[in-house]
Amino acid sequence: MSHTDYQIERPILETYAHLNAEREEARFLWNDATDHGFWMINRYDDVVEALRMFEEFGNEQVNAFVNDMPANVLLPQQLNPPEHTRLRRMLNPFFSPAAVKRLEPLARERARAMVTEIRERGADDLTTGFALLYPTELFLALLGLPVEDGPEFLWRIEAIFGGLLKAGEGSEEEAAAASAWITAYFNEKVEERLADPGDPETDLITRILTHPVGEKMLERHEVLTVMSTLMLAGLDTTRSALGYIFYHLSNDTALRHKVTADPSLWPRFIEESVRLYSLIIEDGRLAKSDLDHHGLPIEKGDMLWLGLAAANRDPRKFENPDEFDMDRANLSHHLGFGAGQHRCIGMHLARSELVIALEEWHAQIPDYRIAEGVELRERGGQLKLMTLPLEWD
Repeated sequence: MSHTDYQIERPILETYAHLNAEREEARFLWNDATDHGFWMINRYDDVVEALRMFEEFGNEQVNAFVNDMPANVLLPQQLNPPEHTRLRRMLNPFFSPAAVKRLEPLARERARAMVTEIRERGADDLTTGFALLYPTELFLALLGLPVEDGPEFLWRIEAIFGGLLKAGEGSEEEAAAASAWITAYFNEKVEERLADPGDPETDLITRILTHPVGEKMLERHEVLTVMSTLMLAGLDTTRSALGYIFYHLSNDTALRHKVTADPSLWPRFIEESVRLYSLIIEDGRLAKSDLDHHGLPIEKGDMLWLGLAAANRDPRKFENPDEFDMDRANLSHHLGFGAGQHRCIGMHLARSELVIALEEWHAQIPDYRIAEGVELRERGGQLKLMTLPLEWD
């Protein structure tokens, strides 16, 4: 049994300590911290196996904390193959390594300009400053929308996640209002594309509007859902990753100087960071039928927690798993981007964004510290640091 509520705010890194303890306590656990309860699968091999069992464990529900999520409010996450495969096939070209490469000059220019402005202040709360504005602008650029609109999204994104998660930073009403604004914004841009289409090879909105998924076109509400889902999924995770990365670098001067002196090390640094600081602590699945799963008596309708973060610190897979080691032999085996059919569509974009952000920041601000007297805490549900105030001379 587990009685741990993973949706609540905690002191920084405490969530990982709970996950480690419960992974080692038992191969499978029943968590009763929600009204419906859910099975917890936390060990690496078990998580990988379950992620690939899409016929037994469906994506109709993608969060173990929730068992009544309406259908298709997150696309393509809530789809199962073959519908999921068809939609991903349509979106994939815009998230391929080649597409990400095309975005790199703009990404580098925007990061450099932001850091130049921030440097003069001598301080920045990373989680609400650079780490949020930078990925927001890049996502708008990916959609072919004005990067100048980025600030309009910032507090609304905060409101949405504050209402969806027990983060103590928003209400369901504020989240609904923010979501409605974003939907209306995207709807206006869809109308513009219908009147004046862009190039479907370089403009994502035009591609979504003109490219069939299987044998049919997406309906308007599906188009808006895809756009909103991609934005929310990408922005919160990139911002959150930068928070934990800068926290780690602030506390390890030798490592910071090592990668700053040799920027070719940043990609390996990112891979180990994604493993050690897994932000999406679980993938939720819905049992489609009764089954005996390695002795676990799963019933149809049961919710499952597939513990990505716990698996990424499993000593059965990773030697000294709680230590940062970017030279480990199985560096790329982490589940920070998931695995199987639903592996993160934006993983190439995320890697590129993070590397560019770190290169450009450290080129101008190589030394910094966390402001004294601040209690660092992390949001529950989907991890992020509530605040990370940095300062420098």
